[in-house]
Parts: sequence; C-alpha cells; structure tokens
Amino acid sequence: MKKRIQLAFDMSWTTVETQWRLPGSWVDQHHPNIGLFEEAARQAERGGLDMIFFGDSTGIPSTWKDSIEDAVSYGVAWPRFEMSPWITAMSRVTSHLGFGLTYASTFMHPFYTARLLNSLDHITNGRIAFNVITSQRRADFANYGYDELVDHNERYERLEEFIDVCRRLWDSVAPDAFIWDRKTGMVADPTKVKAINHVGKFFKVAGPLSVIPSPQVHPVILQAGGSPRGTRAAAHVADHVFGLTKTVPLMAQQRSDLDKALVAEGRDPEKVGILWSSRAVVGETKAEADALRESMIADVPVEAVGAWLSHNTGYDMSLLPPKFSLRELQERIVAANASPVGFVSLLAKQHGETAEITREEFFRHGLSAATGHNITFAGTATQLADQMEEMFEATGSRGGFMLSVSQSAPRAIMLNIIDQLVPELKRRGRYRKSYEGKTLRENLSA
Repeated sequence: MKKRIQLAFDMSWTTVETQWRLPGSWVDQHHPNIGLFEEAARQAERGGLDMIFFGDSTGIPSTWKDSIEDAVSYGVAWPRFEMSPWITAMSRVTSHLGFGLTYASTFMHPFYTARLLNSLDHITNGRIAFNVITSQRRADFANYGYDELVDHNERYERLEEFIDVCRRLWDSVAPDAFIWDRKTGMVADPTKVKAINHVGKFFKVAGPLSVIPSPQVHPVILQAGGSPRGTRAAAHVADHVFGLTKTVPLMAQQRSDLDKALVAEGRDPEKVGILWSSRAVVGETKAEADALRESMIADVPVEAVGAWLSHNTGYDMSLLPPKFSLRELQERIVAANASPVGFVSLLAKQHGETAEITREEFFRHGLSAATGHNITFAGTATQLADQMEEMFEATGSRGGFMLSVSQSAPRAIMLNIIDQLVPELKRRGRYRKSYEGKTLRENLSA
C-alpha cells in the first residue's frame, strides 16, 4: 500500500498580496468578511484536507527604510487578525477539518497559551494544531517592548522550555479526574490534579492548569525550524514540521537532518512528517496554469518586494549596495540575530556563497520569493500529482504539502485543487477517500 500524502491550505497571508487581483478572486469579500473564511473552510472540508493553517506576524513590516509606508500601501504581510475567534467560527461550519494557529514563544506565556489552546481544542472537538515560532521580525519585537532581536539560539532555548511547560500543564489534570457525582457533589478527584512547580531559565509556573483535558489533550505541535539550532528544537517539540519547498536535494537534506535530530532525541523519525510549504496552480492545460502562475508577479512594485524581504530576513534591504556577495549579506543577517535560514540562505546554496549579485538581480529573485512564484507548481492535475509524488518519495514519504492560498483566493486556485488535484491523488492511492479519525492528530497519523 502506498504511503499517503497529507494536504493543508495555508491561509496565513499572501505575503506580497497579489491573489486578490487575479480573475475569479472574491474581491467583494475581503477582510474582515467572516463568510469568506467560513466558505473557505467548507470547501477545504469538501476536499478532505487535513487543515487550514494560519501563520502570523503581529507587527506591520517596518524594517524596509525604517517605515511601514510601503507595507501598508501594498498589503505586505498585513492586515492580520488574531485568528482564534475566526477559527471558532470556521469550526462551527465543519466537522473534520483541522485548524493551525500560530503564536511566538518569544512573546507569549506558556500558562496562558496552554489554557487558550485547551479551550480551542474543546470548541473544535479536537481539531487544533499549535504552530510555535520564535519570530525574527523586528516589527513583532518592537510591539512587545524589545529594542533589538533576541539572540537566535536563546530564542530556541525559550521555545523548547515553553513547549515543555505547556505539555506538563496539559498533563496536570488527568483525563479521568472529573467525577461529576450528583449524590456526593464531588466534581473531581484531587489526587488526579497536580501542580507542576516548574522553575526554569525563562519561566516559573506553579500549575496545575485550571481546565478539563481536551479531546486531543495536547494539540498537534507544528514547528518550522530549518537552521541547525532550529532543527534540534523541532526534533524536541514538533509532532510535524513545517518546511519550505526548495530543490529536491535540499529538501531531502532537511529530511535527513531532521531524522538524525529526532534519533538524538530518542524519537521515531517515521512518526514525524514534514509539510512542505508550496502553491499549486491547476489548469486544464499546462499553458493555462503557467499563465496564471506568471500573473502572480505581474506589476508588483520593487518597494513591496523590499518590504517583504526586509521583514522576513530582519535586515533592511534598502541598504544594499549596487553589487555584493551573498555571503556578505548572510553575515549581516546573522549579525543582526535574524534568521540564518530563509530566502538569502537558499539563494546562496543555489548560486554559491561567494557569488556576486547585483541589486537588480537580487530583487528579481526576491519578487519570485515574495509572491510565492518560486514555490508554485503549475500544470494539469496529472502533472502536479507526478511532481508531488516525486517530492514526497524523495523526502521520506512522511508528511505532505501545505498549499498556500489567499483569504481572497481565486476560484481557479482553491477549487481546482479540490476538484481536480485531490481526485487525481485519490485515484493514485495517495490520498484518503474520507476522514478516518475523529481528531486532527488521528487524521494526520492515518
């Protein structure tokens, strides 16, 4: 029996927002129309997808030219809502679809977060995933009282302790603790409700959590660490990893690195999948799909690209000289405590660290990354299924794909995935016929 691919819609944001301008978009139902989100959830469940995922950043991008002006003008990673109430609404019109919610351990407290996620897991009947991030975005840090980015490795130390505390809190009330005895008035057995009395480097938490254990007890934990330190953190905390689509050899290398880190943690690599961040444009013909893919980068101003690149690397790209080496730029990013992996790191691996690049060439590559053009599969359902199968097998046949769609997604993107690509994957035995589990955790492991 073939191993099956997992699928999710990534509705985080559309980075440099282009999809709302494309034919077939829901231009009359933009933020903050709840009906748009509910309809997206209904369609995703109709297609049998595992979840809708919401990444997050909490600040308007301001690293580029030390200003929010271009980000505001062109919709770069904004507007952004706190998605937990919206997920509640989407869960009420679905029964099986999971929902991924993002918080930064750098800014949040584990007690509050564990309690919130417990409530959401109850509301959704066990369909919540928690994407825990450290954040490398300066605008986010500024909103939480930081003048500079916290050291990269220290952010991951905090993340690991954060999840350790959350897990102990979720386990602090036993699943069978509650009695609800009408005769005696006994609500719960106090011997099954335990303080955790955690004292660590970053947190001091007494516990226990003041809740009833939720259907999953622990929500599914997602983490996207791709640097060596991030990979170790992912191996420590993650049920599934969120990975960036790149060349197949680089994806295979990430899978290999994660497997080694999981073994070092005493965990079984077969049980931890990677969901590769991708886009899929399905057409009746390859030419139709290619034309839609190319429309993603049409007429996008360089200022929008600069705002996105600067926000996601932690370095002001307006300061770039006319010509520079990728190694030099990467060193500046690392020195600023921003993320050592990402767009610049991948560009260096593809072209060589010592390769010199002009400012114009750099922004051309940046345009493709900022719009998602560089991670977009385009073709017929048969062609896309071929490509996805190849990548799935080359990366260990564990996990699947997180397909990015806008909140205002054109019907040609969202519905063609559901009505053409998913049936093709089912025909090949690569996708389940129907939901098999009651919770998101069960469906992801099926």
